[in-house]
Amino acid sequence: MPPLQVVIDTSVIISAMRSKRGASHRLLLGLGANPRWQINLSTTLMLEYEAKAREHGHALGYTDAQLDVFLDYICKAAQERPIHFRWRPFLRDPGDDFVLELAVAAGADYIITYNTRDFAGANQFGVKIVTRKEFLQAIGEIK
Repeated sequence: MPPLQVVIDTSVIISAMRSKRGASHRLLLGLGANPRWQINLSTTLMLEYEAKAREHGHALGYTDAQLDVFLDYICKAAQERPIHFRWRPFLRDPGDDFVLELAVAAGADYIITYNTRDFAGANQFGVKIVTRKEFLQAIGEIK
Protein backbone atom coordinates (compact mmCIF):
# COMPACT_ATOMS: atom_id res chain seq x y z
CA MET A 1 0.00 0.00 0.00
CA PRO A 2 1.48 3.39 -0.98
CA PRO A 3 2.04 5.87 1.84
CA LEU A 4 -0.58 8.48 2.60
CA GLN A 5 0.44 11.87 1.26
CA VAL A 6 0.18 14.76 3.70
CA VAL A 7 0.83 18.47 3.92
CA ILE A 8 1.45 19.90 7.38
CA ASP A 9 0.34 23.46 8.02
CA THR A 10 2.81 25.80 9.73
CA SER A 11 0.66 26.00 12.87
CA VAL A 12 1.44 22.35 13.60
CA ILE A 13 5.19 22.88 13.13
CA ILE A 14 5.21 25.77 15.60
CA SER A 15 3.12 23.80 18.08
CA ALA A 16 5.69 20.97 17.95
CA MET A 17 8.42 23.47 18.79
CA ARG A 18 6.48 24.76 21.79
CA SER A 19 5.86 21.40 23.47
CA LYS A 20 7.47 17.99 23.33
CA ARG A 21 4.43 16.38 24.92
CA GLY A 22 1.68 17.08 22.41
CA ALA A 23 0.33 15.45 19.28
CA SER A 24 2.17 17.94 17.04
CA HIS A 25 5.55 16.86 18.41
CA ARG A 26 4.59 13.20 18.15
CA LEU A 27 3.60 13.75 14.53
CA LEU A 28 6.95 15.34 13.70
CA LEU A 29 8.83 12.49 15.36
CA GLY A 30 7.30 10.24 12.70
CA LEU A 31 8.65 12.26 9.76
CA GLY A 32 10.44 9.93 7.42
CA ALA A 33 10.29 7.09 9.95
CA ASN A 34 6.73 5.92 9.38
CA PRO A 35 6.24 4.17 6.04
CA ARG A 36 2.47 4.75 6.22
CA TRP A 37 2.72 8.46 5.41
CA GLN A 38 4.88 10.97 3.54
CA ILE A 39 5.13 14.73 4.12
CA ASN A 40 5.15 17.00 1.07
CA LEU A 41 6.74 20.45 0.74
CA SER A 42 6.91 23.28 -1.72
CA THR A 43 9.54 25.99 -1.68
CA THR A 44 6.90 28.46 -0.52
CA LEU A 45 5.81 26.30 2.43
CA MET A 46 9.41 25.61 3.47
CA LEU A 47 10.17 29.33 3.42
CA GLU A 48 7.16 29.91 5.65
CA TYR A 49 8.27 27.12 8.00
CA GLU A 50 11.68 28.74 8.23
CA ALA A 51 10.40 32.28 8.82
CA LYS A 52 7.93 31.22 11.51
CA ALA A 53 10.36 28.75 13.12
CA ARG A 54 12.98 31.47 13.46
CA GLU A 55 10.46 34.03 14.73
CA HIS A 56 8.97 31.72 17.36
CA GLY A 57 12.10 29.65 17.95
CA HIS A 58 14.19 32.57 19.09
CA ALA A 59 11.43 33.58 21.50
CA LEU A 60 11.43 29.98 22.82
CA GLY A 61 15.18 29.98 23.37
CA TYR A 62 16.32 27.95 20.35
CA THR A 63 19.63 28.87 18.74
CA ASP A 64 20.08 29.36 15.01
CA ALA A 65 22.07 26.11 14.89
CA GLN A 66 19.23 24.18 16.58
CA LEU A 67 16.69 25.70 14.20
CA ASP A 68 18.87 24.76 11.22
CA VAL A 69 18.97 21.13 12.40
CA PHE A 70 15.18 21.13 12.90
CA LEU A 71 14.49 22.61 9.46
CA ASP A 72 16.98 20.25 7.80
CA TYR A 73 15.21 17.32 9.49
CA ILE A 74 11.93 18.39 7.87
CA CYS A 75 13.54 18.88 4.45
CA LYS A 76 15.23 15.47 4.50
CA ALA A 77 11.97 13.72 5.36
CA ALA A 78 9.84 15.59 2.83
CA GLN A 79 9.04 15.08 -0.81
CA GLU A 80 9.43 18.39 -2.65
CA ARG A 81 6.57 19.06 -5.05
CA PRO A 82 6.56 21.70 -7.76
CA ILE A 83 3.35 23.62 -8.21
CA HIS A 84 2.39 24.34 -11.82
CA PHE A 85 -1.06 25.85 -11.26
CA ARG A 86 -2.84 28.16 -8.88
CA TRP A 87 -6.34 27.92 -7.44
CA ARG A 88 -6.34 31.40 -5.89
CA PRO A 89 -8.38 32.83 -4.42
CA PHE A 90 -10.15 29.81 -3.01
CA LEU A 91 -9.87 29.65 0.77
CA ARG A 92 -11.20 31.99 3.44
CA ASP A 93 -7.64 32.96 4.41
CA PRO A 94 -5.70 33.80 1.22
CA GLY A 95 -2.49 33.04 3.15
CA ASP A 96 -3.48 29.36 3.11
CA ASP A 97 -4.13 29.04 -0.63
CA PHE A 98 -0.56 27.93 -1.33
CA VAL A 99 -0.97 25.07 1.18
CA LEU A 100 -4.03 23.85 -0.71
CA GLU A 101 -2.20 24.22 -4.03
CA LEU A 102 0.62 22.06 -2.68
CA ALA A 103 -1.86 19.46 -1.43
CA VAL A 104 -3.49 19.26 -4.87
CA ALA A 105 -0.12 19.09 -6.66
CA ALA A 106 1.03 16.30 -4.33
CA GLY A 107 -2.21 14.35 -4.60
CA ALA A 108 -2.35 14.66 -0.81
CA ASP A 109 -4.79 12.65 1.22
CA TYR A 110 -4.61 15.05 4.18
CA ILE A 111 -3.81 18.60 5.19
CA ILE A 112 -2.94 18.56 8.88
CA THR A 113 -3.70 21.85 10.63
CA TYR A 114 -5.04 23.52 13.73
CA ASN A 115 -7.21 25.77 11.60
CA THR A 116 -9.59 23.34 9.93
CA ARG A 117 -12.18 26.07 9.33
CA ASP A 118 -9.69 28.02 7.22
CA PHE A 119 -9.64 25.12 4.74
CA ALA A 120 -13.41 24.86 4.25
CA GLY A 121 -14.13 23.64 0.73
CA ALA A 122 -10.75 21.93 0.24
CA ASN A 123 -12.53 18.59 0.29
CA GLN A 124 -13.69 19.43 -3.27
CA PHE A 125 -10.15 18.51 -4.29
CA GLY A 126 -10.28 15.16 -2.50
CA VAL A 127 -8.18 16.36 0.43
CA LYS A 128 -9.27 15.67 4.01
CA ILE A 129 -8.64 18.48 6.47
CA VAL A 130 -7.75 17.14 9.91
CA THR A 131 -6.10 18.12 13.16
CA ARG A 132 -2.86 16.44 14.12
CA LYS A 133 -4.68 14.31 16.68
CA GLU A 134 -7.26 13.20 14.09
CA PHE A 135 -4.47 12.21 11.72
CA LEU A 136 -2.60 10.24 14.39
CA GLN A 137 -5.87 8.45 15.17
CA ALA A 138 -6.48 7.74 11.47
CA ILE A 139 -3.09 6.03 11.13
CA GLY A 140 -3.50 4.14 14.43
CA GLU A 141 -0.76 5.96 16.36
CA ILE A 142 -3.14 7.04 19.12
CA LYS A 143 -6.66 6.09 20.18
